[in-house]
Amino acid sequence: MAYTGAVKVGGPADVHELTDLMISKVAVGPMDNNAYLLRCRATDEQLLIDAAAEPETLLGLIGDSGIASVVTTHRHGDHWGALREVVDATGARTYAGRYDAEGIPVPTDVPVDDGDTITVGRVELTARHLVGHTPGSIVLIYDDPHGHPHVFTGDCLFPGGVGNTHQDPEAFAGLLGGVESKLFGRLPDETWVYPGHGADTTLGAERPHLPEWRERGW
Repeated sequence: MAYTGAVKVGGPADVHELTDLMISKVAVGPMDNNAYLLRCRATDEQLLIDAAAEPETLLGLIGDSGIASVVTTHRHGDHWGALREVVDATGARTYAGRYDAEGIPVPTDVPVDDGDTITVGRVELTARHLVGHTPGSIVLIYDDPHGHPHVFTGDCLFPGGVGNTHQDPEAFAGLLGGVESKLFGRLPDETWVYPGHGADTTLGAERPHLPEWRERGW
């Protein structure tokens, strides 16, 4: 069955099968958070993006082979609610943006800066730091050598707009500017976007709406 990215809490994961990487998306918790399990097809090493909630669901998705690392996209509690349980069960290394690490109650083993590389097996992900939703939000870009890029955006970019900036015009301007320069300005329309909540999208589907987002201010 073709991947759509349509998942619901209590339902099965949807799996995006790429040449070098398997991406399993699952929805968890009362805020319908998305968590993403990445598995390198060459080595079977796994990485989890956002241990958001429902540790039993996430550990079931991870399976007996465990995970090497967990990346937390930002410090809001709905994105790390199961982090302690997952780390205790797997011994995984923890990654988070340097400027959000202090707001995450589970210690961050590896603080992440803009442009840093995070690996899962032989697959490399590039982190980009975006300011506005939180001070230290990070997105992860997988530039698939066999196809188009894939970007895990946390709460920085969704279908229809950027993440909540809590009615702060300066924060909104900073986040939209960062999304424009570091994502839309560098990546092609085919880039697949995996957000922290809800449905997937592509940069091409969202790009025509950038001016209206800026005009409306959210």
